[in-house]
Amino acid sequence: MDYFLMYLGIAAFLGLLTHYSFKFLKHKSLYPFMPFKYNFRRRRDTFAKTLQLLSERNAKNIVETGTSRNGLSATRGDGAGTFVFGKWAMENNAKLFSVDINESAVKECSVEVKNQELQDTVTVVLDDSLQFLDAFEETVDFLYLDSYDYCRVDTDIQLKSQEHHLKEFMAIESQLHKDTIVLIDDCGLPGGGKGKTVVPYMEQKGWEVLIDAYQILLVHQESL
Repeated sequence: MDYFLMYLGIAAFLGLLTHYSFKFLKHKSLYPFMPFKYNFRRRRDTFAKTLQLLSERNAKNIVETGTSRNGLSATRGDGAGTFVFGKWAMENNAKLFSVDINESAVKECSVEVKNQELQDTVTVVLDDSLQFLDAFEETVDFLYLDSYDYCRVDTDIQLKSQEHHLKEFMAIESQLHKDTIVLIDDCGLPGGGKGKTVVPYMEQKGWEVLIDAYQILLVHQESL
């Protein structure tokens, strides 16, 4: 009986060890830049490389289309890019401009910006992204395209999202330079994701893909 209980205890321990080991392996953090508890999952590697490039290239102006609505609580879902790159901007004397056409998203993001004490660094704008980008007069060191929600099953929405991201890039293209970094979210999805149309256009203009995964990270060939 004692041996039986011992074996049960060992089996339970090994089961727990396997369970938590598997969870640990799936946990993709940006520690030490962000607290270990935040799991960025499929965006971790592209975020990490982007943060490295931002520092190497001394980026000062960051433009994001599509705000992070739920703050850092959504790192596993939408990636919380506004707050990841906003934190980097705050620590490196840079500025981040985040534009979204959804009023509730802008309100929620603005509240969280204040909660994270990023209001002197991050500007959240309620506007159509194409109008905002077309009117933006400063040079852009990092462009993060993540607007027009994509749908896994609706091909009409997929095409509209893909066309929109191409139009966004073209609207701001004149403000980019050879050291600009471009990151496109939600690419590894059925139908090609948000980057399906804009990435080939960029490649024709001399941009090169550094990482092609759930997100696509690009820099200009002249900067390599």
